[in-house]
Amino acid sequence: MEKRKKVIIIGAGPAGLTAAYEFLEKNGKKSYDVVILEESQDIGGISKTVKYNGNRMDIGGHRFFSKDDRVMEFWSKLMPVQGKNSFDDETLGREKPLVEGGPNPEVDDNVMLIRQRVSRIYYLKKFFDYPISMKFETFKNMGFFRTMKAGFSYLKSVFIKKEETSLENFYINRFGKVLYSMFFEKYTEKLWGRHPSEISADWGAQRVKGISIKVVLKDMFHKAFGKKNKENTETSLIEQFWYPKYGPGQLWETLADKVVENGAVLKKGYCVKNLNFKNGKIVSVDCEVNGKLETLEGDIFISSMPMNDLVAGFKGIDVPKRIKNIAKGLPFRDFITVGLLVDKLNLENKTNIKTLGNIVPDCWIYVQEPEVKMCRIQIFNNWSPYLVKDAESKVWIGLEYTCDEGDKYWNMTDKEFIDFAIDELVSMNIISKDQVEDSHRERIKKAYPAYFDTYKDIDKLIKYVNGIENLYCIGRNGQHRYNNMDHSMVTAMEAVKNIRNGEVSKDNIWNVNTEKEYHEEKKE
Repeated sequence: MEKRKKVIIIGAGPAGLTAAYEFLEKNGKKSYDVVILEESQDIGGISKTVKYNGNRMDIGGHRFFSKDDRVMEFWSKLMPVQGKNSFDDETLGREKPLVEGGPNPEVDDNVMLIRQRVSRIYYLKKFFDYPISMKFETFKNMGFFRTMKAGFSYLKSVFIKKEETSLENFYINRFGKVLYSMFFEKYTEKLWGRHPSEISADWGAQRVKGISIKVVLKDMFHKAFGKKNKENTETSLIEQFWYPKYGPGQLWETLADKVVENGAVLKKGYCVKNLNFKNGKIVSVDCEVNGKLETLEGDIFISSMPMNDLVAGFKGIDVPKRIKNIAKGLPFRDFITVGLLVDKLNLENKTNIKTLGNIVPDCWIYVQEPEVKMCRIQIFNNWSPYLVKDAESKVWIGLEYTCDEGDKYWNMTDKEFIDFAIDELVSMNIISKDQVEDSHRERIKKAYPAYFDTYKDIDKLIKYVNGIENLYCIGRNGQHRYNNMDHSMVTAMEAVKNIRNGEVSKDNIWNVNTEKEYHEEKKE
């Protein structure tokens, strides 16, 4: 019998857990011994769910939606979808519903809810659709003169294109300079701590993809004439998504239980410090566990750890200085979120969408106001009422901030930062101070891979790590790419497929979410 290969997977987030599952399905445990190393005591990485005083927080907000049917089927098998249909067929263009029946969330816990996507921009103390729509309400909120300026500015961008050497030019080419200045410039600077002119256009291609005024108008046309389907819908324009009853962490915890049941070994509290080489291949990893080093040997190594930490931990191999510098210089943006339990919001629901308690229907509110540091507000009640202990009479919200580890915001005490966040919310007249009943702060290191500094040379780093035969980089931090959950999962699927098939090239793993159709509108 052929000896089973030992696979070491670094990280128990969406990518790492998906890789473990893919190795062990279809009697894979006959061929592979799988060990998952997780630095923390949590499952799901940034997609975990934080539990606090009977309420739950989704770190950053996670919509379960993908254009890749493999991912949708993966999720639905793991956690059945409520009701008769998974998604409205007309909205997403499926010939048949993914499931014919589903559990009832009132009595079943292991269930995906079907949620309505509502996200708006709060600017000039008014609500604007996100992405920006061409509705009368938008023009009314902007005012006549702003609207005229924005219109002429957009027309100019149609005929005079800027070279896309930066995120700033990327946005101006799609929206015109006026709309860029209103809705992208200051917010992007707040989010990343850098002006858009300093950020690579790759970030726009990664996250905004094909969104532009032209695409928004086309989307409105498809809705009006019933032609909308999944293939011609940009991810930012979807109207429904799935969501686990108790938050995203519930699904990843379920998957973790599944892979352990299938034979994987999951080790929590194992922080990978070194990757040890012999004859150009990795042979083992050194992990810090309770203050001591423990060495684990392996044949195949799958990494979702940050690329700078990965390369810094290479031992027994002479890493070129330039590669070390590129890896060391890759930037991240760290994340702070504050959960607030309040009696009510000082925001009136003027939409036709009914909500529990008649609160505004938004999942996210993008805070465009430049005088506050806050980036977004999550309303957890609208993601799932089961995230809130008393969803009928209380509102549980998350206030999102980006910062750099070690700066003044990161180093504030919990009380200092919570008071700061409350004061910002009060200044926008979204709550009153006396409405706050409970609060909690979470800090997340390296939440968002950033697209500046040495990122411009990342192709050289990718080429180097791809040359290590038994190393595969997957996931958001593992590829230093601002991917969604589904893209991170697909990188894992592609990596395992290559290993099973003996495929040497790793290009397909790195090409996830970079194909041309993601960047350009489909020709009809």
